[in-house]
This record gives sequence, C-alpha cells and structure tokens, in this order.
Amino acid sequence: MTNILHVNASVNGENSNSRQIASKLIDRIVSANASTTIVERNLSGTGSIPALTGEIVGAFYTPEDSRSAEQKQVIATSDELVAEVKAADVLVIGAPMYNFAVPSTLKAWVDMIARVGVTFQYTENGPVGLLEGKKAYVVVATGGVPVNSPADFATPYMKQVLGFIGITEVEIIDASGFAVNAEEAMQRAIANVEAASLPVAA
Repeated sequence: MTNILHVNASVNGENSNSRQIASKLIDRIVSANASTTIVERNLSGTGSIPALTGEIVGAFYTPEDSRSAEQKQVIATSDELVAEVKAADVLVIGAPMYNFAVPSTLKAWVDMIARVGVTFQYTENGPVGLLEGKKAYVVVATGGVPVNSPADFATPYMKQVLGFIGITEVEIIDASGFAVNAEEAMQRAIANVEAASLPVAA
C-alpha cells in the first residue's frame, strides 16, 4: 500500500490549476497501484495553518514530557501536520507561484513541520533530516515566470526545505505559463505529469 499526502496551497479551490494537475498525477499513481490511500490537506480556507509565533517556537523547544497543557494545545496543529507527513510514502504538493515564491500558507505549513528533534536534528556535521525514504512531487504552477528561471524562488525553496527534513527524492512538475496561454500550459503540464516517474509501491 502507498500512502499519499496531497497538500494544496492554492487559494482558488477547485479552480486551481496546481490542484487540478496534482489530482491528475495522483490519479496516475492510483491507476498503477489500486491500494493507494490519499489524505487531503487544504492549506487555505477553514482550518488554515497558523503563522509561527513565539509561543509555538517555545513549545517546540520544550521537552515533550515538560510541556504544559497550554503548550500542547498551541502545537496541536503542528503535531497533526507532522503525523500526516510521517504517515505518507508520497507527498504531492500543489505549489502555485505567488509573487515569485510559494504562497504564505505553504510557508506556514513548512514552519509547522520543520521541527528539531522531530523531522530533523542537528549533528556535529550539520542538520540531518529524519524523514528519509519518501518521495515528493511539487507541482509548480505559474502565470508567466518559467520554472527554474532566475525569478523562480518557489522551486529551489521547496527542494531545500524538503531535503532539509530528509525528503531528497523530489520531482518538479513544471506547470508554468497559464497567464500567457492557459490551454497550452495545461497541455504541457499534463505531458509532464505523464512523463513523471511513478513511486515504488510501499
């Protein structure tokens, strides 16, 4: 069985290009492995991810057995998000580009899952990710900025943060150019979905 975590960061709901393309990728994975399970995490709207605060950071750095009831409550969302990532074999992340970078909600999600001693640890040789053995696909949808161009700060950021927590097998699905020619952009994105390598079944 393969467990997929689908993270959707678009504010456009069902009309989101990144969401539609990510869903096509998930459909392809499921077609190859019918026992696949899917968990959806929508980062916008009701139940959106909280911004990082001093109280949250303080709770992160307090030993688990020493946390107060208030500290446990303030990081409850983070604990839930970390559990979702840990349970997943595959992450499919819809990352629309807003103003050359990832949406603030996706940055907030990263802030909630990048936790010392939980998803990474510091060593004498530098930080080491603790979530090895997973694969991530990042659907980078843009209006006009080419993916991997000098103005694309979303793609390298997502590769960096995922690698930081141990997810080094990261495949980028280029879904650029929707503001230039939406039909052609969707065709190219679907072709990139079809060309993506499928994950090895867990």
